[in-house]
Amino acid sequence: MSSSSAAGTLPLEDYQRYGRQMILNGFGLPGQLKLQHASVAVVGAGGLGCPALQYLAAAGVGRIGIIDHDRVELSNLQRQILHTEARVGMHKALSAAEALKQINSRVQVDAHTTALTPANAAALLAPYDLVLDCTDNLPTRYLLSDTAVRLRRALVSGAAQQLDGQLCVYNLGPGAGPCFRCLFPRAPAPEAAGSCAELGVLGAVTGVVGALQAAEAVKLLTGLHDGKPTMLMYSALGAPPFRSIKLRARRPTCAACGAEGERVGRIEETDYVAFCGGARPDWVARGLAEGRPDSRVRATELKRVLDSGKHVRVIDVRPPTEFGICRLPGSMNIPIKELVANPSQSVLGDEEDTETYVVCRLGNDSQLAVEALRNANARGTVKDVIGGLRAWAKEVDEAFPVY
Repeated sequence: MSSSSAAGTLPLEDYQRYGRQMILNGFGLPGQLKLQHASVAVVGAGGLGCPALQYLAAAGVGRIGIIDHDRVELSNLQRQILHTEARVGMHKALSAAEALKQINSRVQVDAHTTALTPANAAALLAPYDLVLDCTDNLPTRYLLSDTAVRLRRALVSGAAQQLDGQLCVYNLGPGAGPCFRCLFPRAPAPEAAGSCAELGVLGAVTGVVGALQAAEAVKLLTGLHDGKPTMLMYSALGAPPFRSIKLRARRPTCAACGAEGERVGRIEETDYVAFCGGARPDWVARGLAEGRPDSRVRATELKRVLDSGKHVRVIDVRPPTEFGICRLPGSMNIPIKELVANPSQSVLGDEEDTETYVVCRLGNDSQLAVEALRNANARGTVKDVIGGLRAWAKEVDEAFPVY
């Protein structure tokens, strides 16, 4: 038997590939062998999943499962570093799998292009030793946590939005740490849980959190984790940028991980979308609702009015940062929060024949603004644009930026 195939050894080239981490105290050859024989499921191949997957493959984790039903879009490339321009339109799981094979050809990669559901979650996750939650929606987070408890797997969870991030390892073991449901027994309303598309995110923030998820996974798989449940908070503008919060033990009454005989409620056959207050709002569809003719106009109608030379007022209620990205010529910026807080200030001096048109990004905040202005007894015509500036770019000016 050759030395490379003997029990407890690695192929000769792997000593050079992984040597920088093998010489770490407490890691050594045993740690590398543990990684080689370990398996990790990563749910979500987006902003968090891409850096996590990259470092898990580079570290030599033997088997990696990628679960994601979405496809690569151009807007993903700012932060989802495994995907490329050439792979726009490809399933993210397949794109990420292709990238991992280029990083480490000996890693077994399982690409699952299906959505995680209560019907398939246990079957998809059961073959893996550890689960990483790199998703961006609450129903899936609760589903992952409940399934991890059922399968007795630790769950490394990350989140990132705007300039902030969060990292936590749930379900560390019997009595060692809480599950996600323990800490958040009630989900916030869908309208209160914004997405990266709505609120924005700095790409490097998702990189920081995703890399930390990979580090936690390696610690757990090699026995370097101290087993203490904590939540790590990250702020790109913070000084210092990191702070750690000690978590309490799991709740005995938790419906998922609580003690036998003390649990309150049941999680079997849970409708996770309903539990989280319903589906996430489709703001694009809401902004495109026709509404009443005396309240809303199409972008093409606003274009006709502007071209007529008639004196009109166009109010843009987006935040100043977005107004600085692009705007309609001659429009004025009154952020929605300021307008709603003091709408009467915006109608001072209005004449009976004043025509006011309100725009925003998608056509939702503009509807709120019109209602506030009318309640403040605005004179003349007050309407908003159906579909907002995105509709303007589609129906009027294809050269207008869409972000």
